[in-house]
Amino acid sequence: MSTSVFDALIDRSKMCSDKWSKYPENVIPMWVADMDFDSPNCIKKALNQRVEEGVYGYTHTPKALVEAIQSHLVKRYGWNVSGAHLVHLPGLVCALHLSVRVFSKEGDGIVVPGPVYYHLTKAPLLADRELTSVGMLVEKGRWVPNMAELEAACAKSNSKMLLLCNPHNPGGTVYTKAELLAIHKLAEKYDLIVVSDEIHCDLILDDLPHIPFASLNDDAANRTITLMAPSKTFNIAGLGYAFAVIENSQLRQAFNKERAGLIASPNMLGLTAALAAYEEGQEWHQALLQYLAENRDLLAERLSATPIKMLHLEATYLAWLDVSALGLDNPYQFFVDAGVGMSDGKDFGDANFLRLNFGCPKSVLEEAIQRIESALKTHQAS
Repeated sequence: MSTSVFDALIDRSKMCSDKWSKYPENVIPMWVADMDFDSPNCIKKALNQRVEEGVYGYTHTPKALVEAIQSHLVKRYGWNVSGAHLVHLPGLVCALHLSVRVFSKEGDGIVVPGPVYYHLTKAPLLADRELTSVGMLVEKGRWVPNMAELEAACAKSNSKMLLLCNPHNPGGTVYTKAELLAIHKLAEKYDLIVVSDEIHCDLILDDLPHIPFASLNDDAANRTITLMAPSKTFNIAGLGYAFAVIENSQLRQAFNKERAGLIASPNMLGLTAALAAYEEGQEWHQALLQYLAENRDLLAERLSATPIKMLHLEATYLAWLDVSALGLDNPYQFFVDAGVGMSDGKDFGDANFLRLNFGCPKSVLEEAIQRIESALKTHQAS
């Protein structure tokens, strides 16, 4: 499949798009994790066929989707998962928040390495838990948790949970097996439940393996709630489908008991899209990864000639940009005024950074880069 399909410009201004409704027309939106690409034809075809059936009543998860997920996890990660261990959900964020409320109580400590996707820190705070944020370090050009800080946080007497993001958003790190085992050692030593947000696991841009945390060993499987979804990979977040893998029957039963009546089952179109994605979307997926890698490399090359620092990104289409050298009071607003709307780093835990979504046609990315370069020239001349 040619990557040229991703060059197409799609007008999303009339689609009630969160991404394209946030800013005035003269600002390119490059913030929320939502790509500006047409979905795979297999998904559109499956949705059209389901809509044509004309009856939209209550729907349960089809056996074919369970089997497709199992096959996907085996082929990509060598991870054999029982269908009974899958929990089907309308989204990943609600599962993250529910996990914090089910597996901890008010005042319990929740350990979160960051800067990180903001729902991993919002979930403990909204539930009146004690958030313990652990810093990350740059080691060999990659963002990794400060392991000394991590152990100190895990060792606190009230620590009950560890929230992990792998691949890391916004740092783009794909954790190695050795790194994951070191984290697991702490979770086991201090008896912590682990919630592993792995929604970007199918968006690895380098030749690296994704290792599900729960697949490390029997103990990891027994203490981990793994959260995954096809939404980021196939650009179908608006259809609302995700799943959890919870191998420990007690944890799974507790999770399902607390979600009953509060978190709905996935809607039929989300189920339909997910099945098509996992069964037929592989060719589109591989072309996407190639295109995103090219966009990443283009962005890195152009920014290397500026004061903005961008570490090599192993995964995701979300670049974590260090703009501290610019000496700006409000970096986010500076670039919005320049016509590029990125995510404000303070929402992730560091206002010296911005997160740029390069999941867009190259022509759009090139225009955004030109605006960034022009703004920097003006700033440097002032």
